[in-house]
Amino acid sequence: MTAIAVDKAPSNLGAHEEVTSMGPPLELSRRVLVVEDNEDTRQSFQQLLELALGIEVDLARDGDQALALLLERPYSIMITDLRMPRLDGMKLIEEIQARRLPVTVIVTTGHGSIDEAVQAMRMGAYDFLTKPPDPQHLCLLVERALRERTLQDELAALRAQIGDRHAFWNILSKCPRMFEIFELIGHIAETTTTILIEGETGTGKELVAQAIHQASAKHRPGQFVAVHCAALPETLLESELFGHEKGAFTGAAAQRKGRFERAHGGTLFLDEVSDIPVAMQVKLLRVLQERRFERVGGNQTIEVDVRVIAAANRSLESMVKEGKFREDLFYRLNVIKIDLPPLRRRLEDIPLLAMYFAQKYTRAGHNPYQISEEAMERLLTFAWPGNIRQLENALERACVTARGGIIRPENLPADLQTRPGQGKASLHVDLTRPLTEQLALLTAAFEKRYLRKALRKVRGHVGRCAKISGLSRRSVSAKITQYKIDTSAYKPK
Repeated sequence: MTAIAVDKAPSNLGAHEEVTSMGPPLELSRRVLVVEDNEDTRQSFQQLLELALGIEVDLARDGDQALALLLERPYSIMITDLRMPRLDGMKLIEEIQARRLPVTVIVTTGHGSIDEAVQAMRMGAYDFLTKPPDPQHLCLLVERALRERTLQDELAALRAQIGDRHAFWNILSKCPRMFEIFELIGHIAETTTTILIEGETGTGKELVAQAIHQASAKHRPGQFVAVHCAALPETLLESELFGHEKGAFTGAAAQRKGRFERAHGGTLFLDEVSDIPVAMQVKLLRVLQERRFERVGGNQTIEVDVRVIAAANRSLESMVKEGKFREDLFYRLNVIKIDLPPLRRRLEDIPLLAMYFAQKYTRAGHNPYQISEEAMERLLTFAWPGNIRQLENALERACVTARGGIIRPENLPADLQTRPGQGKASLHVDLTRPLTEQLALLTAAFEKRYLRKALRKVRGHVGRCAKISGLSRRSVSAKITQYKIDTSAYKPK
């Protein structure tokens, strides 16, 4: 829950593994609830927000009516007075927390009740305003709260969509390329086709393999068994895959089933298959062809029904050309190939995944950490050589070091401390995407940074910002709106 407090004026309150969605982002509601016992104030808030921001605003005269509305339909923002008859603002916030309702709260209060507003923020309110609030400041505050709320709502909506429609419990994405992969998973779920997943380290290859297994659960009820080939020497790898008989070698005190047997009726995931020694590649090829084998030290033939999913962080086709991987085994594995894009080609996923990890690593009993605009800009302009795994580690560290519930640039790891544009990472060239598309992204990122720096220098004065930039005031105002820059953040307090 996130909340915003306003002194005597409306107020706001709000709230595996990689995550992905099978379809385009959902349309999320932008609905505000104003809770105020004074009818004139209620009406003025409604008219202001509807006209200035074009959002839907509902009204409640007290906490009881507000709680009933919150339980009836979703709201992004709630603006509430603290002092009301029957159920007051404080009790309403307590009820929202107890019921874990996903709404951001802004509190309004009179000049003599600042201490109450501060207490409300400690209870989870996002911010507060004193009555009567400045209309422009109120609108900017609501806009900022809506931006932060949107990511949280979108994450919850996407996870619900995944669970209801596709059973891909561990993946979340807004990237069109990932949607194509999910569509492919749906097509192959009922087959036993061998699958090869290629992608850089940290892109979530095992998670995609698990998603394929989960999607196939109705037809293949066996278990998901993973083998990390790079972690095992050749002598142990054979025993791990095929099992061994008692006395087959020193230390073999009892018969042991291998991973192929354990995965019977299910899925065997061969991670980093590119690191399998050549001698073992021959044995693996035979098993994939015949679906039968003998345990080490045994002579009994064992037949298995297993779907094999292999993964590699290098191109197996290139390794075949270099003579480092058997060509016949490559073709046996490469029946269906899935190329996982690196995180730098999934820019639209970075805010969503960052918010997810921030929630994941928030301490129990605390509101989810918010990510400041400056910190998010660092995340968006970093190259992420370690991909999603590196992003998760960065957010885990940030949650440990952040104070006041907000993740700032200084909370990020040292390799993200360089300001955007100072390192090579921010100018990564991606030859799989059109030049015009990448130029548009770079231009937008530079314009946004330029305007923020200019606004900081002129303390939020749009006219002076226009003079510095050499653009008209109208153009600067349009770009400020386009990039959702809060000019009030640069004005003197």
